[in-house]
Amino acid sequence: MIQLLWPWAFAALPLPWLYRSVIRPVPNRDAALRVPDTGRFAFGLAARGGGNATRRLVLLLAWLAWACLLGAIARPQYTGDPVSLPSTGRDLMLAVDISGSMNTEDMEIDGQVVNRLAVVKQVVSDFIARRAGDRVGLVLFGTNAYLQAPLTFDLATVEELLQDTPIGIAGGKTAIGDAIGLAVKRLRTRPNDSRVLMLLTDGANNVGEVPLKKPPNSRTPRESRFIRSALGPRS
Repeated sequence: MIQLLWPWAFAALPLPWLYRSVIRPVPNRDAALRVPDTGRFAFGLAARGGGNATRRLVLLLAWLAWACLLGAIARPQYTGDPVSLPSTGRDLMLAVDISGSMNTEDMEIDGQVVNRLAVVKQVVSDFIARRAGDRVGLVLFGTNAYLQAPLTFDLATVEELLQDTPIGIAGGKTAIGDAIGLAVKRLRTRPNDSRVLMLLTDGANNVGEVPLKKPPNSRTPRESRFIRSALGPRS
């Protein structure tokens, strides 16, 4: 369905007619050009023929151009059919390290040596592809942490933003505490049983405003494996 964002623009449609009706042309008071013989101008006058029919055509084209201009000003927009979004699902915030150390080439993909970030991108890409019904957000961090994508159902955009991320754009150091703080800020309003923060980094916290401390009841490797199993493919 096509909708007009500014339909009031068409109120200016009669403006040229009003201007033509109110403002009269100023009479030409200059002396007319006098020539002894008008024969040589006869061809030009015949070529401009058409009379009233030509003037009507020009006037019609002018009105059409004015109407098209007002139509563009009205900003027509096409609204597609409503898309139903899932009302349930997890809220997953990915915090990905893009510091200088992620450029270390000590990993392999299909027998080819690549840096650590390339492996993270491949793993996360497969992970995002299986998150049907979940909302995913993306936090990137180096010396500074910033929100690259808020929680959204548009998984393709989140993956594209991650794939286009270069190393070092956020600085060369590792502000893990700031990244966690930013992600928690985005997740704190979500239901407790659906919010998940996933941190992907290769280093230790060495910069930032938020100090990083190990919680007293940190999970064991067995508990971490259980969480990864719980976040498996959704049907």
